[in-house]
Amino acid sequence: MNNISILPGIKGLIFDCDGTLVDSMPLHVLAWKAAVKKFGAVYDQDFFYSCKGMKEKDIVPLYNAKHNTNLDPEQVVEAKHEFFSQNISQLKRIDIVANIALKYKGILPMAVVSGGTRENVLAELKATDLNSLFEIILTSNDSFASKPAPDLFLEAAKLMGVVPQFCQVFEDADLGIEAAINAKMQFTDVRKYFS
Repeated sequence: MNNISILPGIKGLIFDCDGTLVDSMPLHVLAWKAAVKKFGAVYDQDFFYSCKGMKEKDIVPLYNAKHNTNLDPEQVVEAKHEFFSQNISQLKRIDIVANIALKYKGILPMAVVSGGTRENVLAELKATDLNSLFEIILTSNDSFASKPAPDLFLEAAKLMGVVPQFCQVFEDADLGIEAAINAKMQFTDVRKYFS
């Protein structure tokens, strides 16, 4: 399979941002690494990859519990954001997914639903010239339970005016796919299409 398809009967599209529309995961990894090292902690790649899709502020307490550290979540996330914003020009689109959004602009309602902060998501979409495609962008700044809870996806469907079962979610993380299932939505695991 080389191309991602819109499933039959779909009336609305929901895209994750990091690792789905935008190839930002390598930069997020470097940013987490720089942030925890700044405060003298050890970088645990497997741990941070397992947290894909979670709110950043929820990740640091889990890191503290796992590594018996006492990192300040706000300071670590701030350091991560600083590194990320300084290097954002490195970001590129994931064309196989971004091309769907480009193709269906004005044809189907579309939304971005991300566990990232609004500031980061907007900056990523702008850096990759995808910002004009989406009127609905929900992030960790919105007051909904994060993935794997279905809340953000259900709110996106409501804002698009589409019944959840007729929404197709594009995701690259297990928590996001679980959230799509919990929302009773169709989903595409975009990782299957990456070479």
